Amino acid sequence: MTPIETIMRTAPVIPVLVIEDLAHAAPMAEALVAGGLRVLEVTLRTACAIEAIRIMREVPDAIVGAGTVLNPADLDKSLAAGAEFIVSPGLTPALGQAAVASSVPFLPGTANAADIMLGLDLGLTHFKFFPAETSGGIPALKALTGPFPMARFCPTGGISLATAPNWLALEPVLCVGGSWIVNKGAPDVAAIETAARAAAALGKP
Repeated sequence: MTPIETIMRTAPVIPVLVIEDLAHAAPMAEALVAGGLRVLEVTLRTACAIEAIRIMREVPDAIVGAGTVLNPADLDKSLAAGAEFIVSPGLTPALGQAAVASSVPFLPGTANAADIMLGLDLGLTHFKFFPAETSGGIPALKALTGPFPMARFCPTGGISLATAPNWLALEPVLCVGGSWIVNKGAPDVAAIETAARAAAALGKP
């Protein structure tokens, strides 16, 4: 398996995390890992996100990546912080080429055939399908897998604990991204661990 496929197969759900306070980073990561979700996507949507990646990387067994990576500058900052994989909401030639050149496991966002074709031209076969529900949901992804049987996906956006099994039942889907696992505000570590256990138990059919 490729490095990104190994990461995608580590757990059925990748938590999508928005860290507002650095004090939340370590306890949040510890609770998620304890619940069975080792792969953590820290979105670059807050001022402290880069430092949060550094902190979470210190948590044993955590595999920490950067999400909402928009350009090569974001990529460089994420790699400098120790991000072990990169997730983007979309795919541009500049970001794609920089990510491929860096050899970091990369999960670029795609929403249509043109996005996937751009990724394939760059030598990529594993993609985020985003925003999953508003881009046509499961019917749209099923249609896209026809001309691209080599592609594998992590649908993200609008997915819940209740709907995740429907996505995971699709053969090309290796995992889903989930923002439902961690609520905003100070982390309730018991609740996070419980939610992580429920998500980790979904598995692949």
